[in-house]
Amino acid sequence: MDLTADLIRQTHTAIAPDTVRTPLVRAARLSMMLGLELYLKLENLQHTNAFKARGALAKLLTLTEAERAAGVIACSAGNHAQGVAYHATRLGIPSVIVMPEGTPFNKVKRTGDFGAEVVLHGTGFDESVAFTLDLAAKRGLTFIHPFDDPVVAAGQGTVALEMLEQNPQLDTIVVPVGGGGLIAGMATAAKALKPEVHVVGAQAEAFDAVKAAVEGHPGQTLGATLAEGIAVRAPSPANIEIIRRTIDRIDLASEAEIEDAVFDLLSHEKLVAEGAAGAGLAVIKKNAERFKGQQVGLVVCGGNIDSRMLSTLILRGLVRDGRITRLIFKLDDRPGQLAQIAAIIGEAGANVVEVIHQRMMQSVALKQAELEVVIEARDAGHVEEITAALKAAGFALRIGSEAV
Repeated sequence: MDLTADLIRQTHTAIAPDTVRTPLVRAARLSMMLGLELYLKLENLQHTNAFKARGALAKLLTLTEAERAAGVIACSAGNHAQGVAYHATRLGIPSVIVMPEGTPFNKVKRTGDFGAEVVLHGTGFDESVAFTLDLAAKRGLTFIHPFDDPVVAAGQGTVALEMLEQNPQLDTIVVPVGGGGLIAGMATAAKALKPEVHVVGAQAEAFDAVKAAVEGHPGQTLGATLAEGIAVRAPSPANIEIIRRTIDRIDLASEAEIEDAVFDLLSHEKLVAEGAAGAGLAVIKKNAERFKGQQVGLVVCGGNIDSRMLSTLILRGLVRDGRITRLIFKLDDRPGQLAQIAAIIGEAGANVVEVIHQRMMQSVALKQAELEVVIEARDAGHVEEITAALKAAGFALRIGSEAV
């Protein structure tokens, strides 16, 4: 079966009753910041909080009665796993999900909570998939691939049908790219509906396999990435051929740019997004001049980010913005110093978050103390005002990020 616009339209009709027609919303603050009209397709509001539920359901609906009775198997560390588990259980189909060892516990638990049998094996998708195929053969299960299947890709392509129905004026659609199923499906659908629309892929620099394959040079894998949902070493060759024919280009985003973009979605638009969606916004931000004046659609492809990682990301974002800052003082060890510092910070309109008063370390003279004060301020400019006031009062200090 080939991936075609007709297949995507038929698939959309089939899955529409049991999928969320997610909203396409204008990102008002980011639009103003970037000088373009940015529209966000909120697939983080889809069942299981990711677009993957579309392709999973599309494939499950094509199974014969015998295949349904025998059950299905998938290999995934996250969104595809939950999509298959959710819809398989809803349809009364037994499911087995193979997840790499080291998959965060919350993802394993959520997949199990959706009714799947979870098997942990391997250290990543590429190691786990061979084991999955062997297990499928032994137990007579139908394997549902996360991206190398035209029916699955057609399910993902329904995102583009909805986006162009919701806003036919879109000039460009930006799509996160991992194994290539989402962008192959979306580009096929979008170009059939509106041939002049631009489709731009977004990949993490650490996993640029699709861009490398399209451009004909070796790809790279540089270890861990925040955009784990698109960290694919071996994309589908069939998807690569479609991507070559249909998309306009693929841009890369660094880890720092992805992290900053996830923080922007949260702080400016109040949206929880995972790293793959952050890669899309990062590509838009770094190429804002190319998109200036355009109506740009971005697929917020999922919102399944680990809560501990998200909390760390928020704190790091606040530090980058100057809203949380560490001030380090060297003081004469006499009463009243801390009270005076706290009073100056309070009068300046900032809040003291944490205080560490250190006398014991050898780096501090015997009659001195080192004081670390973590403050919450409005922005970097506010921090400068506070440090100026403290220095004017005679305190020697440095900001925690500065060299000694």
